[in-house]
Amino acid sequence: MTIELGYDMLGSRLRTIGTYEVDYDRLGSRPIRLGPFELSYDMAGSRLRRVGSYDIGYDKMGSRPKVVGTSDLEYDMMGSRLRRIGAHEIEYDMAGSRVRKIGPVAIDYDTIGTRPKVVTVDPDSTLDDELATMVFLVLFAFETDD
Repeated sequence: MTIELGYDMLGSRLRTIGTYEVDYDRLGSRPIRLGPFELSYDMAGSRLRRVGSYDIGYDKMGSRPKVVGTSDLEYDMMGSRLRRIGAHEIEYDMAGSRVRKIGPVAIDYDTIGTRPKVVTVDPDSTLDDELATMVFLVLFAFETDD
């Protein structure tokens, strides 16, 4: 199953992951909803704390996500790249800069190679609420935290 990622007219903000719409705050700078799930932030409004029923916990410094719901996050030896969310292993391209796979979801990028364009779900899986949330978190919400 191939699912398109939709962006705004300028191509800078994610608007859809298949049928999951992404809504933004009044200023248009911060996502506040992913499909049916409300996104909640900390008091300063900078760190994502919750997606629907998934609480997001951070390390002691408060800078790096460590838990999403009941799923632990694992990082590489240097602690800079996310390697796993729960049962979903994350694979990168040869240079290690772009996510190529999140569990059963493969990611393809636009012609320039800078923006995720299409996700392909293994035939044995579907893009359910959990996978859509993980794709959003890995590709968009946590990308600046790596």
